Amino acid sequence: MRTKVIRLAAAAAACGLVLTACGSTKDKPAAASGGGDTGGKVGATLPLLTSPFWQAYNNYVPQMAKQAGLDALPTVNADNDPAKLITDIGTLLNQGVKGLVVTPIDSAAIVAGLKQAENKGVPVVAVDVAPEGGKVAMVVRADNKAYGTKACDEIGKRVKSGKVVQVMGDLASVNGRDRSAAFRDCMKQKYPDIKVLEIAAEWKADKASSGLDSLLTANPDIKGVYMQAGGTYLAPTEQALKRKNMFFPAGDPRHVVLVSNDGIPQELAAIRSGELDATVSQPADAYAKYGMYWLKKAMAGETFKPGPTDHGSQIVEISPGILEDQLPAPVVTKDNVDDKALWGNNL
Repeated sequence: MRTKVIRLAAAAAACGLVLTACGSTKDKPAAASGGGDTGGKVGATLPLLTSPFWQAYNNYVPQMAKQAGLDALPTVNADNDPAKLITDIGTLLNQGVKGLVVTPIDSAAIVAGLKQAENKGVPVVAVDVAPEGGKVAMVVRADNKAYGTKACDEIGKRVKSGKVVQVMGDLASVNGRDRSAAFRDCMKQKYPDIKVLEIAAEWKADKASSGLDSLLTANPDIKGVYMQAGGTYLAPTEQALKRKNMFFPAGDPRHVVLVSNDGIPQELAAIRSGELDATVSQPADAYAKYGMYWLKKAMAGETFKPGPTDHGSQIVEISPGILEDQLPAPVVTKDNVDDKALWGNNL
């Protein structure tokens, strides 16, 4: 029900901002939307700024836009509100941007915003989250199913039986769904002696904290926790374990195995100190870099197809008409935590 309300609100916002977005009439394309012209301003949206990962991405956006030769307006923060994101897209389009890099919050709700851009003839690149439909030139994202599988294997190496928890993201997002399903399926297939408990935390620290408090009270024998967003969930997870007197460093037989996703400096520091066992580093710098890279090409009228890229990744068709540049996302443990190639070591 909550997802349905969000989608309706987002669609209503889109209709209010651009009447043709919900009808069959198409606006004339923006002057710089084709013919090889990459001039004009571009816009970029953020899902939120309460996570260190998105703070880092936000800092990379103007750098990478400049590197690509694009003139970016200041980023716009949607505050984790899908309806506000649609409003932000409409505002940027009304300011005359010639291209957009957006990060969807709700994979279905964003379709209304994509329709606005299509009606204006403005190309869009989606970063981190894939839309369920609509027109995008490219999705720049790591394989989120691989995130869940890699986290499963890191926990499975260290926990042979018992209970583990996955603190899930928002299931209205394809990222939350992909990570959750992949972790669950991997555990079932490869580690059948491990029971998976779940918390629907919606990328919110308070929901992770309250959910863990309840689970740890009812299940004091929990042996591992998978956090789908380390930037949001690491601190509340550690605090919950401390409140229950269950927080011990790696190597201690009482240690609860912790694995996360993000690759932020705080996670790397926690790996060095033995608090965190592993993280899957999703590349904030490469998200910004290749978001602008593909946008510039799309603004010049280029089209794309599946296959290898010139930067070591693979373009795949994730659904009919939607292409995704799947960037590499390495697992980070104590063995490679000091690798200078990790973006979290280079802020």
